[in-house]
Amino acid sequence: MLMDLIKARHSIRKYTDKQISRADLEKILEAGNYAPNAGGGQRSMMVAIHNKELTARVGKLNMAHFDRTHLAGSHVSKAQPSTIDDPTIKNGFYDAPTAVCVFCQNNFLFKTADAFCIMENMILQATELGIASCIVSRGYETFDSEEGRKLMQEWGVPEGYACQGFVILGYLDGQQPQTKPRKPGRIKIIK
Repeated sequence: MLMDLIKARHSIRKYTDKQISRADLEKILEAGNYAPNAGGGQRSMMVAIHNKELTARVGKLNMAHFDRTHLAGSHVSKAQPSTIDDPTIKNGFYDAPTAVCVFCQNNFLFKTADAFCIMENMILQATELGIASCIVSRGYETFDSEEGRKLMQEWGVPEGYACQGFVILGYLDGQQPQTKPRKPGRIKIIK
């Protein structure tokens, strides 16, 4: 059953206006809260934005300093275009009505690993609940402005914490994407 859930998960970048329920958001946050973390230190925190307008505002901050020259590839998806595919996208959260910001201690060596474990747990829980999701990067850049630092302060994010990434949440607008075939040669077993 877990493998079915893993295979059913897709990165969604087209959302309806319908907001997810508070109860579902709390289940998704609980899944993130139980993610593995280095040394069991729990050095991270999640801030959920359950407000479409504020989510859009932070999504625009996410794109404010997007530097296309650092892209490793030039195409993600025709069915679910990303900011890489479509330079006209101005909201890095793709108009999803909810976003979860994952903040970690900036000086902790395993902050990125901790954050991505949290985000993976959240997107799997969202999938089980029938909620579309996508992990979005550029966390540090999103809050590296006067407006971004002000939001962090308003939200009670401790000094010395930085955003590692986001999970955006909502309901799929359109058809469920097809699972891409897996590339051969990505798995090796050594005896």
